[in-house]
Amino acid sequence: MDGSVNSMLLRGVLCGAPMFSHMGGGERYFLFPVEAERLSGHRDRLNVIARESLLRETEIYTGGKLAVSGEIRSYNNRSGAGSRLVITVLARSLEICDGPFENRAALRGVLCKAPVLRCTPMGRQICDILLAVNRPYGRSDYLPVIAWGGAARYASGLAVGDRVALEGRLQSRDYIKLTDGVPLRRTAFEVSAVSLEREDSP
Repeated sequence: MDGSVNSMLLRGVLCGAPMFSHMGGGERYFLFPVEAERLSGHRDRLNVIARESLLRETEIYTGGKLAVSGEIRSYNNRSGAGSRLVITVLARSLEICDGPFENRAALRGVLCKAPVLRCTPMGRQICDILLAVNRPYGRSDYLPVIAWGGAARYASGLAVGDRVALEGRLQSRDYIKLTDGVPLRRTAFEVSAVSLEREDSP
C-alpha cells in the first residue's frame, strides 16, 4: 500500500436524469448531476458517475435526495470543448436518503506542482495546489485543491513531492472564459481544504 486515500461522501438532490457516459470493464457507466447546499446557501452542482448495475439496485429519481459514497476522479478532456481537466465523483454506493446536505472529501497524496499563493480582490489569501492521488494498478487522479487564510499560508510552504493529507469539500465554481473574443460560461471543480497537513514519508 502507498498510503493514498481518496474518499468522498455526498448527500444532495438529484437534479437530472442519468445519461450514458462510457463503457468500462464490460459495464455501462452513467453520468448525473447532484446538488449539495453549503451553509452559505450556495449549491455545488457535482457530476456523479455510476455503473448501470448500481443504478438498477437503487431507484433514484430527479428531485429526490441521494447519498453517494465513492471517490473523486479526474481525467483530461482532449475533445477541445469545455474544461481540460474533468472532475467527477465515482459512486461506489448509492442510497435514497433524508437528512442534511453533506459534502465531505478526505484525500492523501503527493504534491505534484509548486503551490501558488495569491490574494483575492477582497485581500484574502488563497493558495492553489495540485495533488496526485494514486489509484490501484498504477494510475493517479490529479486533483486541484484550494486553501484559504492560515491554511493557504501553510500550503504555500509545501514543496513538490511532499505527502499531504487533507479534508474538505468538492465544490463547483462558475467563471467566464473568452474564446475568440466571445465570453463563454464554464464550470471549474476543485477541492476546498478545511484542514491540511504535510505527512512524513513512510
